[in-house]
Amino acid sequence: MRASSRTPLTTRLWAFGVWSVVIFFVLNLLGLIGSVVTSSFATRWLGTWFPAGFTWKWYFAAWDEFQLGDVLWVTFEVVGWVVVISGLLGVPAAYALARREFPGKRFVVLLLLLPLLVPSVTYGIPLATVLYKVGFGGSLVGVILANLVPTVPFVVLVMIPFIEQIDPRIESAARVFGANTFKVFVYVLVPILMPGVLAALLLVLVRTIAMFELTFLVAGPGSQTLVVALYYAVFAAGVRAVQSIDAMAVVYMVTTLIWLIIALRFVNPTQIVARAKRDTSH
Repeated sequence: MRASSRTPLTTRLWAFGVWSVVIFFVLNLLGLIGSVVTSSFATRWLGTWFPAGFTWKWYFAAWDEFQLGDVLWVTFEVVGWVVVISGLLGVPAAYALARREFPGKRFVVLLLLLPLLVPSVTYGIPLATVLYKVGFGGSLVGVILANLVPTVPFVVLVMIPFIEQIDPRIESAARVFGANTFKVFVYVLVPILMPGVLAALLLVLVRTIAMFELTFLVAGPGSQTLVVALYYAVFAAGVRAVQSIDAMAVVYMVTTLIWLIIALRFVNPTQIVARAKRDTSH
């Protein structure tokens, strides 16, 4: 009994190897983030383990030099419009795909998957070309339209499992009492689906804040989001203090982290695949 209960040496070595890789990755990630945060507060940091001193001035310098107030306003404006439009388009589309059978349904689902599976640059360059030709390139409207390409399908694919879990007899009962499709959707389904809608839209919010490729290809001087402005701060011509750029990076990380924490309060990352697991078990 004792011999059979012992863990084989290969299993222990495999577990040790996996945990070593995980710990190494986490330590490197924490070291990278820690160095950026430390540099954003450093008065001078050259060739030593620790900075010569600490100060808040780089955050004020970054706020003035990179016009962070305007950049943050544009970022939240883009994110707000993308979230609202994605919800208005994605939730009804998810309902149609979850409840209706029609010719070409699989083809429609495939089209929805493509923007999520294909790298953004693949379709981002042709999309940017079209937007510039019709006059939306370099504008806030163009940035919003570009970000809608992956976010609307994302909302649809997230919402379909939520809708499929609702008993269709609830809708049938509402129709018996005279409710049409619009009233059933607004007064019956939306209240039930609200947790899923919030989860999808919060994930869209975080995704849009972090979306670089599409925004970079379409944005102009007055329509740059925070991630694009950070890129220009690093690679644009001219001499800039590293600490002020790191301060801007910290602002970006904190902004994204706050919204990600809020999103995780509403959504369980495993709930999207829960329905698929139950179907497989049956």
